[in-house]
Amino acid sequence: MKFALLLVILFMADGYMQTSSPRSEPSEDEPRRQITIYNTYGYLDGNEWVIPTRVWVNKKRRWMQGFVTWMLDLTSDYSDEQINIFRSRLRDIVADSKSRRTVTFRLPGDPDEHIFRVMDSKGEFPRTDRNGLILGELRIPVDLVNRIFEENNRTDGWIELEATSGRYVGSNHIQLIPPEGLSVISDIDDTVKITEIPAGGRIVVRNTFFKEYSAAPIMADMYAQWEDAAFHYVSGSPWQLFNPLGDFLFGEKAGFPVGSLHMKSARKNPLTISSWRDLLEFITNENLTFEQKIDQISTIFEHFPDRQFIMVGDSGERDPEVYGTIRERYPDQVKRIYIRDVINDRELNPDRLAGMEIIPAPTIYRPGQITEEDILDEYSYSE
Repeated sequence: MKFALLLVILFMADGYMQTSSPRSEPSEDEPRRQITIYNTYGYLDGNEWVIPTRVWVNKKRRWMQGFVTWMLDLTSDYSDEQINIFRSRLRDIVADSKSRRTVTFRLPGDPDEHIFRVMDSKGEFPRTDRNGLILGELRIPVDLVNRIFEENNRTDGWIELEATSGRYVGSNHIQLIPPEGLSVISDIDDTVKITEIPAGGRIVVRNTFFKEYSAAPIMADMYAQWEDAAFHYVSGSPWQLFNPLGDFLFGEKAGFPVGSLHMKSARKNPLTISSWRDLLEFITNENLTFEQKIDQISTIFEHFPDRQFIMVGDSGERDPEVYGTIRERYPDQVKRIYIRDVINDRELNPDRLAGMEIIPAPTIYRPGQITEEDILDEYSYSE
């Protein structure tokens, strides 16, 4: 109910300008004008590397972070720690997306300083849309990449992209994946990160917005064994959580291999209830996630028809059905499927996991099976 009350407050706040917050202020060290280059990959197409690209031009609205957390503080009994975690998760949700911006890209180390732009499916070079986004692909000559690698003694297959749009800047490292080899498709929630989706919306909200992320036990060690693999993380979480998820997954605390991220698009206006409903629904709606994952994973398989794939998910949503569908479509490419069983399907519904390798995990109970208080106090991954 507390989170629902916050949604009402946000809806009524449209037109509000700026306020102070009794909690700690957002870091002034963080750049306000940014271009986010989302984690992606490159694949070979003839004499070019093709990089599926999603970029977001935005300006941080620190006053909005302060306002939202201040209002939450007035209407709830959340602790200082929970409020500050919530503030950090708001960073991209409440940011100001900048439309009609031209974004150019360059490769550090390129002696000729070539300029590139994202090309869309129509062969045009778009500016940012009303959500501050540009979607499309970058095409970079193989010869140019080889030259940069040679002149900079790079052998790891990663290149750096720098993006510029006036005073807005950003960068990221992109893995150029060869046509043959091993790739890993991984879910995120309840596969590598504890979210407890089967336990219901209240617990999902707590674990997503008010609690430090926790890594699923043993999974990072398991992924580390696939030393030469490329990794693709396909999640039902919205793109607005890209930065906190990426910082957690690929940081020292969780230690998962860096890879591309594939997430869901949600409405971005923080002053409407519908946007906040999207954020929760996109994490918990199994049907939306099913179609999204099928499409995104199929695209990866189509880009790498000669690679072998391992797929890792959990039983709490529809990962077994998603991966089973992918195996039917690409039987020669799917090497193995692992399912982290968080709802005890290995005993209750073993046919669902047939032909898949089971990773046993503590059971997350669904609402109605046991009281929500018992889930919070005894059966969840809470501290």
